[in-house]
Amino acid sequence: MKPLSLSRSDAGSYPDDAMSRRLALAELKERWTLLGLTLPGFALVLLVLAVPLAWLGWMSFLDDGGAFTLANYARLLKPVYTSSLLTTFQIAFCVTLACVLLGYPLAYLLSQVPERTGQVLMALVLLPFWTSVLVRTYAWLVLLQRQGIINNTMLDLGLIDQPLSLVNNFFGTTVGMVHVMLPFLVLPLYDKMKNIDPQLMSAAANCGASPAQAFRQVFLRLSLPGLASGVTLVFVLSLGFYLTPALLGGGKVAMWSMKISDTISLFGNWGAASALGVTLLIVTLLMLWGLRRVFGIKGGY
Repeated sequence: MKPLSLSRSDAGSYPDDAMSRRLALAELKERWTLLGLTLPGFALVLLVLAVPLAWLGWMSFLDDGGAFTLANYARLLKPVYTSSLLTTFQIAFCVTLACVLLGYPLAYLLSQVPERTGQVLMALVLLPFWTSVLVRTYAWLVLLQRQGIINNTMLDLGLIDQPLSLVNNFFGTTVGMVHVMLPFLVLPLYDKMKNIDPQLMSAAANCGASPAQAFRQVFLRLSLPGLASGVTLVFVLSLGFYLTPALLGGGKVAMWSMKISDTISLFGNWGAASALGVTLLIVTLLMLWGLRRVFGIKGGY
C-alpha cells in the first residue's frame, strides 16, 4: 500500500492559510479601530446637522396647533415666494458667472507668476477673509451710494450728469456678493492649476497646436475639476447668503434667506419658515446634482 504523501504545494498551503487568517484578523481589527475613532465625529455630525435637519423637515408639516398639514408648502406657490426664489437664483447665477470671469484669469495668473510674487498676490486674494463681512458690506455702501466715492469721481470727471443708482438694487447686491465669494472660486482653481505639469503645454505645442489650442485642449480641460469645485462653492453659498443682500439690497432685493428670517422674526411661523428651508435645501441638492452632470464629474469634487 502506497503511503500518503503531501505535495510541496499542499504542504506550503497551510502556512499561507494561517498568514491569510492573521492578515484578515488584523484588517478587521484595523477597521473596528478606525470605526471607533470616527464615532465621535459621526456623533457630532448627527447632533449638529442630521437632527436639526430632521426637526426642520418635521416642523414643515405642522401648523400652529401641531396638526399635520401641507399648507406650509402650498403657500410657497404664492407670487411673493416664487418671485423671491427666482431672484435668489438670478443673483446666485450672476455672482457665480462674475466670479468665473474674474477668478479664472486671476487663478491662472497666480499659477504662472514666480512663487514670491504669487504669495503676495495670494495674500491680496485672501484679504477679504481677514475682514468682517459686515465691514466689507458697509465699505461697499460708502463706495456705491449716490453721494459715494464712485459717483462723485465720475461726476467730477464729467462721465455722468447725475448720480447713478448703484446700491439698494440688484447691481449693488451682486457687486458686494462677488467681492465676498471670489476667493471661494480662486482657491480650489489655483490649487488645481498649480498641479498641472507645464510640460504638457510644451508637448501640445510640439504636436502642432497653437497656444490657444493648447490652452483650450490641455490646460482648460485639466483645470475643470477645480473650476467645478469653485463654481459649486460659490453657487451654493450664494443661495443662502443673507447679510450682504439685506444691506446692499436696501429691502428691494428679497432673497429666499431673507424670507425665512422675516417669516420667523415678524410672524413667528416656524412651520412656514421650515418649509422654506427644506425647499431651499432640496433645490440646492438638485442644483449640485445638475452641476456634477454638467461638468461630467463622477467622483467627488
